[in-house]
Amino acid sequence: MAQPTALATDLAMGLDPARLMTACGLPPDPWQAAVLRSQAPRQLMVCCRQSGKSSTCACLALHTALYQPGALVLLLSPSLRQSQELFKKVQDAYRVRGNPAPLQAESALRYELTNGSRIIALPGTEPTIRGYSGVDLLVIDEAARVLDELYLAARPMLATSQGRLVALSTPFGKRGWFYEAWRGEADWERVQVTAQQCPRISPAFLEEERQTMPVPWFASEYGCEFTDTVYSVFSDDAIDRMFQADIDPWYPQGAFYADPSERSRWS
Repeated sequence: MAQPTALATDLAMGLDPARLMTACGLPPDPWQAAVLRSQAPRQLMVCCRQSGKSSTCACLALHTALYQPGALVLLLSPSLRQSQELFKKVQDAYRVRGNPAPLQAESALRYELTNGSRIIALPGTEPTIRGYSGVDLLVIDEAARVLDELYLAARPMLATSQGRLVALSTPFGKRGWFYEAWRGEADWERVQVTAQQCPRISPAFLEEERQTMPVPWFASEYGCEFTDTVYSVFSDDAIDRMFQADIDPWYPQGAFYADPSERSRWS
């Protein structure tokens, strides 16, 4: 059977981002391939640690820049260091692929391709990200830790371009825009991947972590559960129960009652 030509291979990758991820040395899991092939304009990815969510979005960023000439791709995280780490995954994929398109400019935080596309890693502060518009792909990494004001400042960048927004994270408590978006009714495509669904995390390692970590941390980091934060004095469930009308108040046995008839009422 004749081998496919370089042009045919490139065309296939242009039509299927999952093929690009494979060519970058990262054969995708089924859920990763589904994320890459999705046409949803808004995606939420709640994934365990080390599931491959950042690598997936790095390949999506590279694919967008390669096959949409003039595309603007922004990588946003809670801090510049984290954005730079995600950008490094883009760089690694680009190099493993064999430098698939010439670079016009390159730095530790930016790729500019000769086809006019740009991939830029942004700092995680609201005042410094303003000024970008016409964004084709906005990737928000560690989204559960991205402050609401940063997220709200980033959304208008998609206003005129009808660009795609992908937010990925491990849960970080029942708070913030990411949690509200996950549990809300807005039109997001939602993807959840627990450690049990990741073939690269062994059951033996998970059991070791289960025995070592506090239950809420394990449930969050590996089970993708939005748990009460470790700093909470009362759980959300306890607070909700305080306002349930069908729960009788408790009166201590043997307490003094100004009206003796009250004793039988609370006994």
